Amino acid sequence: MSIPSILLVGAGGHARACIDVIEQEGCFKVFGLIGLPQEVGCKVLGYPVLGSDADMPALLEDSAHALVAVGQIKTPDLRIHLFNLATQVGCTLPVIISPRAYVSTHALLGNGSIVMHGAVVNAGARVGCNGIINSQSLIEHDVVIGDHCHISTGSSINSGVHVGDGTFIGSGSSVRQSINIGERCLIGLGERVLVDCKPGTSLPLKKMSS
Repeated sequence: MSIPSILLVGAGGHARACIDVIEQEGCFKVFGLIGLPQEVGCKVLGYPVLGSDADMPALLEDSAHALVAVGQIKTPDLRIHLFNLATQVGCTLPVIISPRAYVSTHALLGNGSIVMHGAVVNAGARVGCNGIINSQSLIEHDVVIGDHCHISTGSSINSGVHVGDGTFIGSGSSVRQSINIGERCLIGLGERVLVDCKPGTSLPLKKMSS
């Protein structure tokens, strides 16, 4: 049986990390990437940047699967735009899970989400669509992560936490059990979240990290 191809929407640093996970997982072969107009014709880890956003419908004739492969720190807007664009033109956005991660068979992941190397998603956890569960992060049991969230490297989301759509949790952050974090919050590197966060909360960002 031939391996289906997948088109990566984005051609920067996060795209390189996604390529590595896709190669290790072995369920898809990278067909190429969509990047900025000035990136067209370049290669990323040996894979060609085939076009920009405007070329996506035509490229889908050769690859029905896609993954949003741009990162997210300050705002989820670009990832949301690209996810909606891919969906509107008929893409299938699969879940990508590194073979070096652990995802419980009792967890649920939404379309277009990626779980990177060394991450853990425990029993009863739910991750929405178009999410990034980055390397070495921990999603404990019964956590609910909304759509379009980025849970950064080495962060720990403890049991029963609810994270709203579009929220960014910075590297090395720790969220106490049963906390509610609203939509579009921005939690900086190394923060300890001990109380509920209203939508749009921005905790002190000493330094930004993906």
